[in-house]
Amino acid sequence: MTPTYESYTDFKNQLLTAFREGEERLNGESKTALHQVRRQALTAFDQLGFPTIRHEEWKYSNVNSLIKQRFTIDGTSTLTADELSSLEIPNLEGNVLYFVNGHYQAEMSHIVSPADQVQIGSLADSIKADPDGVGAHFARYADYKDSAFTALNTALATDGVVIRVPANAQVEQPIILRFISDARVNNVASQPRNLILVGKNAEVTVTESFRTLGDNSSFVNIVTEISLDRDARMQYYKVQDETNQAYHIGTTQVHQTDNSHFYAATVTLNGNFVRNNLNIVLNGQYAEAFMYGLYMPNGRQHVDNHTLVDHAMPNSYSNELYKGILDDSGTGVFNGKIFVRPDAQKTNAYQSCKNVVLSPNATMNTKPQLEIYADDVKCSHGTTTGQLNDEALFYMRSRGIPKDEARTLLLYAFAQDVLSQIKIQPIRDYLEGVVTAKLTK
Repeated sequence: MTPTYESYTDFKNQLLTAFREGEERLNGESKTALHQVRRQALTAFDQLGFPTIRHEEWKYSNVNSLIKQRFTIDGTSTLTADELSSLEIPNLEGNVLYFVNGHYQAEMSHIVSPADQVQIGSLADSIKADPDGVGAHFARYADYKDSAFTALNTALATDGVVIRVPANAQVEQPIILRFISDARVNNVASQPRNLILVGKNAEVTVTESFRTLGDNSSFVNIVTEISLDRDARMQYYKVQDETNQAYHIGTTQVHQTDNSHFYAATVTLNGNFVRNNLNIVLNGQYAEAFMYGLYMPNGRQHVDNHTLVDHAMPNSYSNELYKGILDDSGTGVFNGKIFVRPDAQKTNAYQSCKNVVLSPNATMNTKPQLEIYADDVKCSHGTTTGQLNDEALFYMRSRGIPKDEARTLLLYAFAQDVLSQIKIQPIRDYLEGVVTAKLTK
């Protein structure tokens, strides 16, 4: 069913109204510089509107099924800690923070790292305590002027997390951010916003995970801004295991300076409509970025990964590997762009996307891009899409391995190139179990 113009404007107007009603409750806070940014972002969203397939960046991802729905956006939930236990990952230790429908749940969370290693607080509390401090970084890295969903989040986000890692600190325990959509009663929408600031020569590991409870629709529109100071190091994992009624649009914006090291792995296991934007600006010499991705759409699931690596300074390095396994009528999109600016001599940048299509009804759309404006660089990109290797399957069957088991083993080995990059063992064990179960269906 194609949404009518009225359904498009209804959802848009609902969001605009939510901002204005929230603004009335802010009173004096509406005069802060941070809130002025929110107002500007709302204006940008109003002018941009939702993207259509006529937008080049959304050519293969149609948001019509999202915008025809109505969502509850007040964030209320009756979810209890006992009910959350079914979503826990066994043996997972560290700083675990829960967010339900976009709002921080202090009573369900536990922070174990000392304050001299890391300061962790909710966005809502951080804004109340230090609006100017948050405002100095809020929307500084993620540009909302040309992105409707980033503009929407910038205007409406009221909660999330603020993480500050002081210079020379090493955060020994990982920080796990667990975002739960409670869609048991109504369609729910949330706009979480995360701000992660890593100081000079500091090190931290952060994971974002997303789950949904209930049979109604959920819509998560999340923006995470990350700033790495000189010599800083960060591992970042994003895990999505939502329902077939879940819509997820996420933007992770990373800004790196000299000698910083960023390492990312994005694993999409389930979700009705998923769009992941990973944008990295290497704005320092000898900065390095590594990106890995695994996506497994089946049924009628749609997964779209957009990546942008902007080499702005000389002597930087990036390496990117994304892999997809597509079955049934699942669709995948990979659009990866490497941008090398004129001053970014001695850049090394590599990109690869490999896909296995298991069904004649599955579709994969790939668009690798290189834009190079410097002449002393080493850059390459490539993409492959094909079926399972018949020779390898025949070899395994000739050794007495049943066809279905051999198929699962080959696909699991294909996925391992990405799963092996997850350094938090309990999360990796969990992912390997879910991947294996999905491959054997």
